[in-house]
Amino acid sequence: MIHKKIIFTTLLIISSITIISQNTFTLSSKTLGGEATLKEEFNGFGCMGENESPQLSWKNAPEATKSFAITMYDPDAPTGSGWWHWIVFDIPTSTTELVANAGDIKLDLTPEGTIQSITNYGAQGYGGPCPPQGHGLHQYIITVYALKTDTLGLDENTNPAVVGYYLWNNTIAKASIVSYYKRK
Repeated sequence: MIHKKIIFTTLLIISSITIISQNTFTLSSKTLGGEATLKEEFNGFGCMGENESPQLSWKNAPEATKSFAITMYDPDAPTGSGWWHWIVFDIPTSTTELVANAGDIKLDLTPEGTIQSITNYGAQGYGGPCPPQGHGLHQYIITVYALKTDTLGLDENTNPAVVGYYLWNNTIAKASIVSYYKRK
């Protein structure tokens, strides 16, 4: 009898953990794996990739969410402050996905009202991985933010530090995926 109670209790705990974990704010990608490829690599600064932003989708945002933002950040860049590769904000709550190459602002693949501001490359939109040769693997952290405001009140020329400040002040929840890249 005690053995059955232990088994039942264990199964109940495992089931509860599974149910709870399935309802967390989650970011995923159909096109980006654990390592970036030439498809995502920047085209410039000595890199010759396709500079295509990955497809991203998210689910289970908090009910109070009024908009989303996405960033891609390399903390390993030898700058003293990392490198911001992609800054997207004012994404409407009706959106739960950005298609592949949405970071190319000329293609206009983001929802109406979405802003892609300047990156550390000095341009708007996605700028893929391009670590210095011989610098080893860099991690690229892509984060989706659930925000408590409809709009950050910023424009496409706002630098990453200012956007980051506004994100920090308005984030309800966030979810990230990490990919690595080493320039050959």
